[in-house]
This record gives sequence, C-alpha cells and structure tokens, in this order.
Amino acid sequence: MKIGIIGATGYGGLELIRFLHNHPEVEKIELFTSSDEGAIFSSRFGHLIAIHDDPLKKIDVDSFASLDVIFTSTPSGVTSKLLPSLVGLGPKLIDLSGDYRLKEPKKYEEWYKKEPAPLNLLAESVYGLTEWNEYNIKNAQIIANPGCYPTAVLLSVLPLIKNRLIESNSLIIDAKSGISGAGNKPSQGTHFSETNENFSIYKMNEHQHIPEIEQAINMFTDVNATVSFNTHLVPMTRGILSTAYATVLPGVTNTQLTESLEETYKNHPFVRIIKDTSSLGTNRVKGSNYCDILVKLDERTNRVTIVSVIDNLVKGAAGQAIQNMNVQFDLPQTLGLDVVPLFI
Repeated sequence: MKIGIIGATGYGGLELIRFLHNHPEVEKIELFTSSDEGAIFSSRFGHLIAIHDDPLKKIDVDSFASLDVIFTSTPSGVTSKLLPSLVGLGPKLIDLSGDYRLKEPKKYEEWYKKEPAPLNLLAESVYGLTEWNEYNIKNAQIIANPGCYPTAVLLSVLPLIKNRLIESNSLIIDAKSGISGAGNKPSQGTHFSETNENFSIYKMNEHQHIPEIEQAINMFTDVNATVSFNTHLVPMTRGILSTAYATVLPGVTNTQLTESLEETYKNHPFVRIIKDTSSLGTNRVKGSNYCDILVKLDERTNRVTIVSVIDNLVKGAAGQAIQNMNVQFDLPQTLGLDVVPLFI
C-alpha cells in the first residue's frame, strides 16, 4: 500500500510514521505539508535520520489519486475544509481530528467553536471505534477516528451500558492525560515550568469530547445518556487513565460486570481485562495499541469503579487509525501494531 500523511509533524503524525514504517503491507509513505514544502523531514525530527529523509510535499489533490490511504492528523477545523476535495479520488480517508466525529453541525460549532464540515460528508463518515464498529468501518470512505479520551472511556463503559448493568445517567468520568495530548504547539499551559510538579484540571465541564462520548453511547447501545466528564493534566509525556463511577442496577454483581467485559472483548486482541490494580497503569500500555480495563463493585455504595488506560498517541490516535486501515483492507487487526508496551 501507498500511504499519504497530512499533518505528519504533530505527535499523532509521528506515531503514524513509526508504526507504518514497520507495517509489512506498506510500500511507501509520503508526507504532505501546507507550509514547509521541500523541507527534509528528518532534519526536524532527528530520530528519523536514515529512516525518513524524504522532503515534505505540497498538498496537491492531483498527487493523491495514486495513494491507497490518506491519514489526516491536523488540528480541528482543517480537514472540514480539506477532505471535501479528496472524497472520490480513490484513497480511503482516515481523519484523526475531531471534524467528522459529531453528526450534528450545531454541536460541533458549540463545542469546537469552528465551522463544521459539510452535512453530506458528516452523514457519510463512519465513527472508527474499531472494536464496536468494524462492519461499517470496512466499507467506509471517510473514517472519523475517535478522540483519545472517548476511546478510553467508551471501551470501558459501553459493555456495561449495553448489557443494562449500570445506570447510564449516573456516569461520572474523571480522566487524566499526559501533556502530549495537547499537541506539540508551544503554549503557556504546556510549558515545562507550568506543568512540572503540577496536577491540574482543565476545560471543566466543557470538554469537546463530552458530546462525542454521549453520541457514541447512543449509537452503540441505543441509550440516551448525559454524563459528567472532566479532564486533568498530569506531568508525564503520554498516557490516559480514565476512572468512571456508576450506580449498578439491582442485583448486579462484580462477577457479572467483569464477565460482561470479557465476553464483549474475547475476540478483540487489543483490549485486556485486568483483575488486579497492581497490573494496571499507563506504563503497562505505553507505546502500544492496548487498552487495559478493570472494574470493581463497591457493595457498600452500590457503585462500580471502571478504570481504563491507553496510550493517547497510539490507541487514542495513530494505532487505532492503523487498526481501522487494517480492517478496511481485510488484514489482521494486529498487523504492524503487535508490539510489546515499553513499560520503562
């Protein structure tokens, strides 16, 4: 396969390169830019010297027709304008931004404060939560890759909602992310002096992933849920830990909760159900496409704690995007992604 990446200079784009470079079915990777045409990519990212020394190419619609897949790893608000010119050219389109996730344009305007993508393309796009939407992903022209937080949250709570084990409107989700989730554009909020030795909350009750989580819950379980969701910044480079709390329905046991997860994901190689907190942590999935999930019922309060961890740049971005590409081309989902977590 011949692959194009638009937005390769971001952290998600760099992870796409890392995994695609080792993908046995990928023949060529071409990198495109809107501003640095001709620049040698490895001169900016030294870890790619002698690995990807090709110059960046200008974004040119005519040059895309020969590609099999185009990944767009750009800030929100870019692909809403860019992708319409690429639809129908031939390549599969996998968008890592938030522009094609929300089906209602007004919600996108409200939460992202940007102009939405064309309504016909929003209707056509397929939400790329691989473990839950494989059938539709297979034939999609446009895949809207899920956000990093929604990936961690949804994989952990969807089975329990779908199997009617928890009260969906009781969901309170407390999520923490490493600083790479904010991208590589410098800002005061991600400056070393501001983040080191500091644990902070941000976008309190107004994170743009809230409507995405609620939309996906309805899409996959036919339940209308209103969730409380807040995010925190942790002084580490990568990783997400999501802790969700919910009231269980009468008679539900811890065994039922665990078995619901195990049954849902028994044929999904990247989701691991963990039984002990000593085996759970962001460094257990670092650099990999795994999502680890643990549930524990508190019988005293009749509430369950649901914890999930992912690498925000892999399962939360590039890894899931490549997993979706594998589905589209009838390849094993693990192809090019079956790597051991870094741990240290």
